[in-house]
Amino acid sequence: MFVDQFLDTHQLHVSRFKHEAANTCAEFKALVPNMGGTQNKNLFLQDKKGRRHFLVVTQPEYEVDLVKLSEKLEAKKLGFASAGRLKHFLDVEPGAVSVLALMRDTQRKVELIIDKHIWHASAIQAHPLVNTETLIIENKELQRFLKITGHAPTIMSVPMIKPTFLANARA
Repeated sequence: MFVDQFLDTHQLHVSRFKHEAANTCAEFKALVPNMGGTQNKNLFLQDKKGRRHFLVVTQPEYEVDLVKLSEKLEAKKLGFASAGRLKHFLDVEPGAVSVLALMRDTQRKVELIIDKHIWHASAIQAHPLVNTETLIIENKELQRFLKITGHAPTIMSVPMIKPTFLANARA
């Protein structure tokens, strides 16, 4: 497997957990509720003209405010990139996207945005390019990984919209 070779070659240490396929954060949480590491969701976005592409790693409980994120990144009208673009830039299928996909972005065409809550976690969870396994990556190993791949993350408070269950609770 490509990920295992990459991790071994660069002596990156992770913990590995196998599980049933999970395509969404909700499915994953139901399958593996107490794995360790901070859960996150990964969004592959593009600007209006498809000139800039972003991997946004953020908190799974919230919806990202794409209008405000567009403003913060000075990108015109961010939206979700197609499965075809995801395959082209990161060579991964929807549902298996994680920060580890950046090892395939050798041209560094994808900009990495990480929510500060995720960045400051002691460890994060990440799919190894398949949605039937999850790796726990300590922060120092994540930082080494990003240095090796040449991806300097932009750390920010990713603009969020409150989850709908909280909004409904007040009504």
